[in-house]
Amino acid sequence: MTDFALVLDRVRLGAGGPLSRVRVADGTITHVVTGAECGDRAAPDGRERVVDLDGRVLLPGLWDAHVHLAEWANARHRLDLAGTGSATEVADLVRRQTGGPRDTVLFGYGFRDGLWSDTPHKDLLDAVLPDRPVALVSADLHAVWLNSPALALVGRGDHPTGLLREHETHEALSALPKAPAEVVDDRIAEACRAAAARGVSGVIDFQYGDTVEDWTRRTAHTPPALRVAAAVYPSRLDAAIARGLRTGGGVGRHPGLVRVGPLKLFTDGSLNTRTALCHDPYPGLEGTEGAHGIEETPPGELVRLMRRAAAHGIEPAVHAIGDRANRVALDAFATVRCRGRIEHAQLLSPEDLPRFAQLGVTAGVQPRHATDDRDVADRHWAGRTDRAFAYAALHAAGARLEFGSDAPVSPLDPWLAVAAAVSRTDDGRPAWHPEQRLSVPDALVAAARGRRLVRVGDPADLVVVDVDPLTADAGALRAMPVHATMTGGRWTHGPYDSVPPTTV
Repeated sequence: MTDFALVLDRVRLGAGGPLSRVRVADGTITHVVTGAECGDRAAPDGRERVVDLDGRVLLPGLWDAHVHLAEWANARHRLDLAGTGSATEVADLVRRQTGGPRDTVLFGYGFRDGLWSDTPHKDLLDAVLPDRPVALVSADLHAVWLNSPALALVGRGDHPTGLLREHETHEALSALPKAPAEVVDDRIAEACRAAAARGVSGVIDFQYGDTVEDWTRRTAHTPPALRVAAAVYPSRLDAAIARGLRTGGGVGRHPGLVRVGPLKLFTDGSLNTRTALCHDPYPGLEGTEGAHGIEETPPGELVRLMRRAAAHGIEPAVHAIGDRANRVALDAFATVRCRGRIEHAQLLSPEDLPRFAQLGVTAGVQPRHATDDRDVADRHWAGRTDRAFAYAALHAAGARLEFGSDAPVSPLDPWLAVAAAVSRTDDGRPAWHPEQRLSVPDALVAAARGRRLVRVGDPADLVVVDVDPLTADAGALRAMPVHATMTGGRWTHGPYDSVPPTTV
């Protein structure tokens, strides 16, 4: 704690903004001055510390509004399967993993089988690593591919293929041995520092489990490098209500930084696993069970859970990817009449676009999914992709957009989301459905949870960048150099550790 205020001098106020001076005290923006007098002021009065930012751009701190932090932190230490083009290629990667104790699980992450010509099967893994458990998680977190030793560990030794999807995935991963909590906590702290280095001041953590209690434990002694809203899952809803937890309420020793997030609910699966619930069947699956995807939570149960949570101040966040799933989710919000979010909103019927604004439902979207999944969408949502990842259409209809990464599904880096939303491509190909591009200013607002400018009275959650986003092309946006990040008036990244922090 200190009585010093911090003055950020000669800083551009927002993308394309004027030269300004911003004063921070008690974790809050107290003054914003623009004009010629910036950089020409009396000496500090002894209660201020001045940082000359030399014309750099000051933006509101960025958020990742959808992450799985433990999964992201652990994925950085697992066998990387990104970019593999077949089940056989994955098996070849597993074959090369000769190190490690035979009684420990070999975890891998990142395969996408939606376009593969062959099929993941336990026999492929058994042939290359028969005496060590292998668990390979798909990039979308909706499937896990296990060999026979791993299936035996989770009590599924009789499973015919070893490829588990949706709720079976979560059950299997929960049953597998885990790294000690202190190891995971250290990895998460490292991942949070890396996020702060990309301008992130807060996240909504949708990690499966008792996320509120986990964050209370891991911040018992040290404040996190960013703000965290910790989600609640249905299995812990009654306990959360009994504890009096409410969305937005602070918990633990740092209640200004760690808060209760929303209740996470599911209506369907995912595009890559062909389990997203759609009005039209998937090509080649017509007439079969699951041709339209899967219904994770029946509409009546969805309404019941949403109503119970909302009655106790816990806002729902409903996972919905297919157009039919989004219709079910919006209908539930219309019935319950509560605030909340729809996560992903990937495929939408045109008549459902205006309902987000009408119902006050936030669309939590992940722009990197549009570029990562364009080929899968072209195959499995053929003829419908003009309304897939429809960010411009949602924005035009008045919906509130908030960007996330769904890390580890895509990297925890908000500049990748901004670039994808602006360009609709990330691999040199022409923009995919360019009519759905957002402008840079609108993308920045979605990346900052609705904050457009730094204003007096706002929390001092700030990011300073070296390049004006308005002058940056997509490549420059992806590689945006972040000079410094501040959360609650405390530097969390940058060269200013020696400057006394303001009171938080």
